[in-house]
Amino acid sequence: MSSRIAVKIETRVEELNRIASVVEEMGEKEDWPLDLVFKVNLILEELGLNIINYGHPGGLHEIDITLTSTDEELKIEIVDDGMPFDPITDAPTPDVNAPMEERGIGGLGVHLVQTMTDEMHYRRVNDTNQVTLVIRRLAGLSSNQLSGRRHRDSSLLQ
Repeated sequence: MSSRIAVKIETRVEELNRIASVVEEMGEKEDWPLDLVFKVNLILEELGLNIINYGHPGGLHEIDITLTSTDEELKIEIVDDGMPFDPITDAPTPDVNAPMEERGIGGLGVHLVQTMTDEMHYRRVNDTNQVTLVIRRLAGLSSNQLSGRRHRDSSLLQ
């Protein structure tokens, strides 16, 4: 099964609730495991808050979010017209082993996103930041999906 949804939100914190609803609806429709729904919501909240809080010096802007779900992977694409920011190279590297009181500010959220995804790519195109994230789903398939996959894959061996 494959589905795709595109959502445009304004750079307001309240809009993140709308994204969470869209993720939950898509997860239910696509039979995602609950941990995948949680992971996607956390990723979108973290990156969305970064764009809202730091991407624009003032005024409302828009963020385009596209989710593409297949049996093999989930692709998350985020596009905004904020200041150039490559989360892969521009975010500070947090010292996750340091005591909390000694850690510097910044970078922990992006680090968390990187640890929850299998791929993270950034491009700056036509004055927009474009972040693409990929989560491979084979490890997180629901039991219904696994039984269907085993059936399809085993039929290829015959």
